[in-house]
Amino acid sequence: MTQNTSQFEHWKLNRDADGVAWLHFDKADASTNTFTTATMWELAQALDELDQTPPKGLVFLSDKPAGFIAGADIESFTKLETNEAARALVQRGWDLYNRLADVSYPTLSLIRGHCMGGGLELALACRYRIAVDDPATRLALPEVMLGIVPGWGGMLRLPKLIGPTAALDMMLTGKSIDAKRAKRMGLVDECVAERVMMNAASLLVRSGQAAHQPPWMQRLMNAAPLKSYVAAQARKQVAKRARPEHYPAPYAIIDMWANYHGDALAVPRDKATSMDKVFSSPTTQNLIRVYYLQERLKSFGKADDKNTDFKSQHLHVVGAGVMGGDIAAWAALQGMTVTLQDQTIERIAPAIKRAAEFYKKKLRDDKLVRLTLDRLIPDPTGLGVRQADVVIEAIFENLDAKQKLFAGMEPILKPGAVLATNTSSLKLEDISASLANPGRLIGIHFFNPVAMMPLVEVVESASTDPATLNKGLAFVRQINKLALPVKSAPGFLVNAVLAPYMQEAMQCVDEGMSPESVDEAALAFGMPLGPLELADTVGLDVVLAAGKSLAGDGKLAPKKLQELVAAGNLGRKSGRGFYVYVDGKPQKNAAATKPTPDLAQGLINPLLAATQVCVARGVVADADLADAGVIFGTGFAPFTGGPMHYLASRK
Repeated sequence: MTQNTSQFEHWKLNRDADGVAWLHFDKADASTNTFTTATMWELAQALDELDQTPPKGLVFLSDKPAGFIAGADIESFTKLETNEAARALVQRGWDLYNRLADVSYPTLSLIRGHCMGGGLELALACRYRIAVDDPATRLALPEVMLGIVPGWGGMLRLPKLIGPTAALDMMLTGKSIDAKRAKRMGLVDECVAERVMMNAASLLVRSGQAAHQPPWMQRLMNAAPLKSYVAAQARKQVAKRARPEHYPAPYAIIDMWANYHGDALAVPRDKATSMDKVFSSPTTQNLIRVYYLQERLKSFGKADDKNTDFKSQHLHVVGAGVMGGDIAAWAALQGMTVTLQDQTIERIAPAIKRAAEFYKKKLRDDKLVRLTLDRLIPDPTGLGVRQADVVIEAIFENLDAKQKLFAGMEPILKPGAVLATNTSSLKLEDISASLANPGRLIGIHFFNPVAMMPLVEVVESASTDPATLNKGLAFVRQINKLALPVKSAPGFLVNAVLAPYMQEAMQCVDEGMSPESVDEAALAFGMPLGPLELADTVGLDVVLAAGKSLAGDGKLAPKKLQELVAAGNLGRKSGRGFYVYVDGKPQKNAAATKPTPDLAQGLINPLLAATQVCVARGVVADADLADAGVIFGTGFAPFTGGPMHYLASRK
């Protein structure tokens, strides 16, 4: 039995018969708990009250179905106009969490659902942490993805709790971990089922158990001289994927941990890794912009007046090649029943085998792997078409074959089912010409590799039924991808801007430049992968075919590309392309890397021009969506804010 002690606007404090205080976070007028000036002030008020009559223990928990705490309120953060305002925000959180860490009574965070940023930093300031074993429970310090640092104690406490190597990996990548892994790492003390979480929290907070300590070797790595070595190794790893001039935040995190005890406020203001320099950098502003672009993509497919909350239970995929098989595998992983069709069971078998290997790496649980594979059903006769809510065609790029396939499926589809093609180069208008109702066809265009690429283009033709388009957007959102609405046009958006970029790169090779020099120029600009290594990854046969279908103006394919494909050297999948691959890794000649200063801009200019054309032609609704699509579809340097934003910033 609990007694209601105090009711704040955003917090509710109860005490039970065992003397345990339960502090419930339920931010008013919001679906998610985030920290603002008001919620932090109320937390301080609650601690004041607890200081007057200390409890036997204090448990933090959320009353939001969505999760624990999402961190600081991003909108409030973006309104900070000066470094002084940013420092004041960091100081407020740093002081509050230090105060929490120093209270005389034991404290515990009961984590169910997302626990991000300032939410995890609050949990780290507690003596104990319990995570609920649920797929929605994810813990992360993702500040680096916004170009900032975990300033409320995360850089101080996380390395002490789980060791600096694992802590730096979390902070420098921003990646989240699930409840079971958090328990294995020592990030949480217990991982429990939701039905017992309250009892588990009460027992642990009253147990008198010592706070978790990492193994002695990890504790040793937090102190000199090993601390300097760990920091140096971390810088080397970061340098492989992010240059300091493009992304200062990860280097600042390493410096703040190694030299300033995780206190962002202690770094001299004029130092390159200071909070002031990081906060005011263009990268931070642009990464915050990218965050909002991502949120806009996430909004497509939400239930509203146009979309009556369409939810697919059953997906049918036709074509069990790499693309079709991987689409099917991904949808099954997201909980959907999937039937996968091809001409014979032998053609489907490699896709099932590949899915099983993917699930083993992703789930790390044999029972979950079996349950997921049970949802992925081989269907050589196509019986699943009749029951499917969504049907996606992913066969080879041949107009006649696609028209015949769709004409045969249309009469047996259930009413309201979405009919989609994964074509990357053919016009929807041409494919739908064989349909009695052309308006029911849309494009749902995935990118390779399906599991890694976050963006999916949802394509409408002039005749597409708007309700069907909205269902397609909802389906993409349902399988946890970012949906980008685009008009039917050659290459849609992503391929239309990638093609001239890759064409320019291959032309440079034809003119005598080394692949290493070309790719290094792109990396120096900020691209995550060089265009020639990207071409090898996609498959040179695919690149050649797509290039021919998109050229349309009589341009010849690059000579080197034609020679490689003719010789059967198709890139990574064949072991040789622009590079030779050993164990899937390109063998590059460091001596051949000599990009000229203007090469990077020469490579990027065709992509920028193509993006402008797509916006002008209405392939996407506006410049912001073009930026979102090119960033999440091609990896275009996020620190620039996107190609259209980059062009505007140069004026």
